[in-house]
Amino acid sequence: MKHLLSVFVENKAGVLARVAGLFSRRGFNIDSLAVGQTHDKNFSRMTIVLDAEEHSLEQVTKQLHKLVNVVKISDFKQGEAVNRELVLFKVKANAKNRAHILEVADIFRAKIIDVSKNNVIIEVTGTESKISGIEDLLNQYGILELARTGKVALSRG
Repeated sequence: MKHLLSVFVENKAGVLARVAGLFSRRGFNIDSLAVGQTHDKNFSRMTIVLDAEEHSLEQVTKQLHKLVNVVKISDFKQGEAVNRELVLFKVKANAKNRAHILEVADIFRAKIIDVSKNNVIIEVTGTESKISGIEDLLNQYGILELARTGKVALSRG
C-alpha cells in the first residue's frame, strides 16, 4: 500500500541521511522524496512516498520518532492532504509541431519556460494523474529529457 509521510525535522546536517538510512536498513524503497526548509529556517519538511504494509511502516515510524532531530511524523491517508509535484519536460519541437505542443501545454495549464530552435521546456505542477496525462500526450512528440521532483504535501484544513 502506498503511503505519503510528512516528517517534520530539525534543519541540521545529516538528518536526511539518517532518515533515508533508516528506511534503507529496513528494506524499503522510497518512491519519492522531497525535502525543503519550512517557514521557520530551523526546521525542514521531508515528504516521503513509499510502498509498505501497515505493520512494517508502524515499526519504522516508531524508530523514526526515536531519532533526535525528528519532531513530528504524519502518515496522510487518501484525501487528508493536498499534494503536488513539479516536472520539467524537454520536448522535441520544430516549426511544424510547436503549435500543437503549446496547445497541449495550455490544456494542462503548464508553462513554457524555454524555447529553442529544436525543443521547448515545459513546466507542469499537479497531481500524479495530471502529470501522467501530459506525459502521455508529449510522448508522441518525443520527450528528450524529464526532471521530476518528489511530491510535497500539506494536511487539509
